[in-house]
Amino acid sequence: MGTVVVDLEGSILKDPDPFAYFMLIAFEASGPTRFGILLLFWPIIRLLEILGRKDVGLKLMIFIAVVGVRISEIEYVSRAVLPKFYMDDLDLGAFRLFSRYDKKVVVTKTPRVMVERFVMDHLIADKVIGSELVVNRFGFATGLVKDVGLFSGRISEFVGEGEAWFHFNCATSKEPQNQPMSSTVTQISSENYHDTNNPLPVIFHDGRLAKKPKPFIALLITLWLPIGIIIGITRMIFLLIRLFIPKGVIPYENILVVGTYIKVKGTPPLPPNHSSRGGGGVLFVCNHRTFGDPVILSHLLHTKIKAVTYSLSRITEFLSPMPTMQLTRNRHVDAEKIKKELAKGHLVICPEGTTCREPFLLRFSALFAELTDQIIPVGLIFRPLFFHPTTARGWKSLDLMFYCMNPITIYEVTFLNKLENEVILGKNSYQIANYVQSLLGETLGFTCTTYTRKDKYRILANNDGIVPLPSAKISWWNSIAKILF
Repeated sequence: MGTVVVDLEGSILKDPDPFAYFMLIAFEASGPTRFGILLLFWPIIRLLEILGRKDVGLKLMIFIAVVGVRISEIEYVSRAVLPKFYMDDLDLGAFRLFSRYDKKVVVTKTPRVMVERFVMDHLIADKVIGSELVVNRFGFATGLVKDVGLFSGRISEFVGEGEAWFHFNCATSKEPQNQPMSSTVTQISSENYHDTNNPLPVIFHDGRLAKKPKPFIALLITLWLPIGIIIGITRMIFLLIRLFIPKGVIPYENILVVGTYIKVKGTPPLPPNHSSRGGGGVLFVCNHRTFGDPVILSHLLHTKIKAVTYSLSRITEFLSPMPTMQLTRNRHVDAEKIKKELAKGHLVICPEGTTCREPFLLRFSALFAELTDQIIPVGLIFRPLFFHPTTARGWKSLDLMFYCMNPITIYEVTFLNKLENEVILGKNSYQIANYVQSLLGETLGFTCTTYTRKDKYRILANNDGIVPLPSAKISWWNSIAKILF
């Protein structure tokens, strides 16, 4: 159908105000201090907009959010954090109209680097046009931008001289706007337009903030942060001394110690005492939301069940109220370790191998299905209030701190029946793993995928197989400083 040019803010995205996305850049690429400073300037930015100086307010937002920040940090946040929030704000009707065209160009008022990954990967656009951040020779953003207001020529370069193209603004626009970009500009409304096209979903995302930091939410987070740090440290101390708490108090520990509300569906099973093969233990197979999944399950079963883990930090492992067993990711070695533990008792395992925040299930490793036929699937849904406890990079010992800093977290736990022998009889381990994945997906309303842990890190990195910096190479002081400052 030709070429279309669309404004990102207020057209593809419902919210025309990019302030919250700069707040995300400030928090995730720098820390709470820059986050708070940008929030303090919000009244000034808003006043400039009211006075008709939106361009000045935008430049002020950009400067405060990125000055002195490494461009690599800005690129990572733009790639791994922002797409989830952009997707939540997507106008599906406008996207479906946009997707009808052969060539698709998106124009943004924000720096191009902030939106390019979302627009190119999820909206399948051909070109993103926006301002460019000025970066010094040391790789730090200066806070200045270039190529502002030069969109007309850049569109013509992409489309070609003399070729007709169309431009549409947000569907709620009542009056035609002056468009200097082309004499062929046309206003197209996306109201009441329906199509079957959908954007590619955001399955993986990173970052600590669980809510889009619009001014009011950002204010709540800023006010809570010093209180949350104190509460987080206090809860971690209680986790340390909880070993001495009388056993009768244990049912209340999740509310009093880590602020977790648990909603249970189904009946927590009484594990059988025997297994036809692989030992005397029962294997509880869960989808993976946070490092606290096995702790919640152990609490509900009123027994300390050993958890199979992959990359738990030493601090989290030390403070864990239940025993853990680290795997090596060597299939043969891990199989022997799990068999030995199953012979002693029950185990909890998350065969996805890594956490996934969105309503998707990663491919289940088939290893668990080779070791026992005593399998009880358990579905988990986790809802934090302010902070995600688990991220793809950073100092992993801070995961527990961020978990404890939430005022309250919500876990929904769904117990399924033990797999019957008739169901798994004659199936190989891969078929059983796929069956358990689909069973949990249907129960939770999640979509099953074939993505693996490697795919997660590849996608969060830069789609060329380069994994983000491992936590061992990140200074522990810099990680703590990101909480405090």
